[in-house]
This record gives sequence, structure tokens and C-alpha cells, in this order.
Amino acid sequence: MAEKIIYDLIIIGAGCAGASGAMYAGRMNLKTLMIAELPGGLITTTHIVENWPGIKSISGSDLASALIDHALSFGVPLVNEKVIDISKVPAVDGKKGGYIVTTGSNTYYGKAILFATGTKHKKLNVPGEDQFTNKGVSYCALCDAAFFKGKDVAIVGSGDSAAKEALLLSEHCRKVYMIIRGDRLKAEPVNFDRVMAKGKEKIEVRFKTEIKEIFGSKSVEKVSLNNGEELTLQGVFADIGQIPLSDLAKKLGVELNPKGEIVINRRSETNLPGVFAAGDVTDTVFKQAITGAAEAVTATYHAFEYLGKNEVVC
Repeated sequence: MAEKIIYDLIIIGAGCAGASGAMYAGRMNLKTLMIAELPGGLITTTHIVENWPGIKSISGSDLASALIDHALSFGVPLVNEKVIDISKVPAVDGKKGGYIVTTGSNTYYGKAILFATGTKHKKLNVPGEDQFTNKGVSYCALCDAAFFKGKDVAIVGSGDSAAKEALLLSEHCRKVYMIIRGDRLKAEPVNFDRVMAKGKEKIEVRFKTEIKEIFGSKSVEKVSLNNGEELTLQGVFADIGQIPLSDLAKKLGVELNPKGEIVINRRSETNLPGVFAAGDVTDTVFKQAITGAAEAVTATYHAFEYLGKNEVVC
């Protein structure tokens, strides 16, 4: 029978938040494990990051790799598995109960848990989207822009991320339509200016516009808009926000807000003892790589404090 290994802290997720927390946990000599189905998280789909302090410009994948490597340098192992269940160990004789983390092939035991599970992309939920996913419909310009060289595409979204996606696409595509449901582009000023500087011939911004349906035979050929117009396109990229990956936390009994985000306090604590959360999966209003990293570091410190004050059984 394999030896039962008990970790001080199990971190679920290995994006900017998870890896930052793991690095600090390693520095604090907490026996820590990172588990992630997709190491690096959504930041790996970001072309260029220009708001990480101390680094003027870096690709999302390089930033994620650097953070993971930093955590590994402190002896924190990374297991590339999908967590399918987390259960609570009952308290006994005044001792706190820990947690059992189950993947498809292994079982792990942790005295404390840090959810850094992040988010997944929201879908447009229009006819034709599922049919043409990976056949012209994409949720990652960095991943797929090169396949649309010299073609016409649309990017749906109004935030800073959508603006950066449009800029990346404009480097490959003949023309990019920005499809915005509202009446303004809510990008950071520098990216707003970059989009506008491209000119209508390269990036055409369509306000108060929505895609109603996606058409094609073997791949995307055109879309219909809410104003009755049709655009001939070969690609549709969606960047309309994310859905928090909080199902495991919910099943465990962690409090969520109406958006499905994990509710945390300023110590990154949840409503359950020894359970912390950080990054995009939480109810923090301002979500950035750096704020997620800070929340995870805060969580790690308070996990260290929690374990120092409580005896925990697994």
C-alpha cells in the first residue's frame, strides 16, 4: 500500500495566483502540493502582458512559466491532474479536520486548501457557435490568430482583453471587426488608443451590435447581426468575460456569490476553516494577474498562521 502523504497546503490551480501562493508556501517551509489540469491558467492565452510590475513586456505564457519555475525552485511539486472531488475530514478530539483531494488517479491529503482554479471563457450562446468551434470560432487569438492570416474576422467583446485580442488579430488578418454590444470600448487608455490608431480599414469598431447567428458549410463563412446586416467572415473570436471555476468549492460547502465566485475576506479566507481562495475565481471586483498573485500570497501567509494555531488531522 502506498504511503499516505499529508500536505500542509494543497493548491488547486497553477496560474499566476496558484504559482505565486506555492512559491511563498515553499519559502515558509509548508509542505505544499500544486494540482492543475492546465498549468499556467488563462494567462497563457494572453499575447502580451504589460502591467506586471518590474517587467515592461512579457508574453502570458512566459510569465506563467516563470512563476511556476519559481515555485518549483522552492521544492513545491506540480501534479498535472484534474481534481474531481474534495471532501472534509471530520474534526476529532478538539483537532481541526483537514481535506481529501481526489483526482482521476490519486488521492491527496491536505491540512489546508487554496482554491486558485480561475475561470473559463464565456460563450456567445448563438446558433452556429458550437457547430463551428475550432472551425472558425475561437476563444483565444494568441492560439489561433496565425490560422487567419489575410482573412476577415470578428472579435466580440468590449473590455481591455478584447482590445488586445483585436490588436493581435490585426497583425495577421486583413480586417478585424470589433463587435460591441454597448456604446463604448472599455479598454485601458493605451490599448484604446492603439485600436483607434489602426484605422477603420484595419479594425472597425461596431457599437450597439450583436452577432445573432454564425453560418458556414465546413467552417465559418458569415454572421448575421442584430441590425439585419450580414458580414462575410472566416473567423469569430469571443472575449466577453469568464465563468468562475468554482464547482468543487461549491460542492465542498464554500460560500459563493450570485455570480458563482468564491467569497473571501481580506485574509483570502472562505467560510470554511483552513480553506482559502485567490485570483479570478474569487469575488474580488478588480481582477488582474498581479492582484490574484497578491491574494494567493496573502492566503498562504494566513494558512501558515492557521496551521500554527491549530492541530489538523487528515
